[in-house]
Amino acid sequence: MRSLGIEGAWVFEPEVFPDDRGSFHEWFRAESFREATGRPLALSQANYSVSRRGTLRGVHFADVPPSQAKYLKCVKGAVFDVVVDIRVGSPTFGRWESVILDDRDHRAVYVSEGLGHAFMALTDDATVVYLCSEGYAPRREHGIDPLDPELGIDWPAGVTPLLSDKDATAPTLSEARRQGLLPAYEECSRFYTRLQA
Repeated sequence: MRSLGIEGAWVFEPEVFPDDRGSFHEWFRAESFREATGRPLALSQANYSVSRRGTLRGVHFADVPPSQAKYLKCVKGAVFDVVVDIRVGSPTFGRWESVILDDRDHRAVYVSEGLGHAFMALTDDATVVYLCSEGYAPRREHGIDPLDPELGIDWPAGVTPLLSDKDATAPTLSEARRQGLLPAYEECSRFYTRLQA
């Protein structure tokens, strides 16, 4: 696993073994994951989403603690996956990074608790699987407008974003901060330390 430029986000780039029958790769190994991240991957829920081209899901995050860490990959098609640092007080607050997840290179991304996450489907029937550290809890879940100019996410050109009503009406980063919705970097850091024990 390789750390991204935002603390708490990693990308896994597996070795893929093709042959005349197809291909094989490992997309998760507990001991390698713990060695890279310093913590185990707690599994409370597994999700599966199918999206048509242009579907933009996110930017989503949950209250810390316990929030919801995600380890995800695209098993069919391709998505433009984005991690956003929304932790108030973080040295990289407001910064985002992207990774293409697809069914060719088979990368996976780990998004720690307290970070924002979104993706845009680049193909029809883009299929993403997520392993989540906590179950979905609507009262703890929040979103930020993925098209917020302050975030300035460079979404792929030539793809019209398709948003849910909830994502389309989500507050901007500044509004979410004013409303007290964003996690504090210090609180996230303390929570990460507890997870390493």
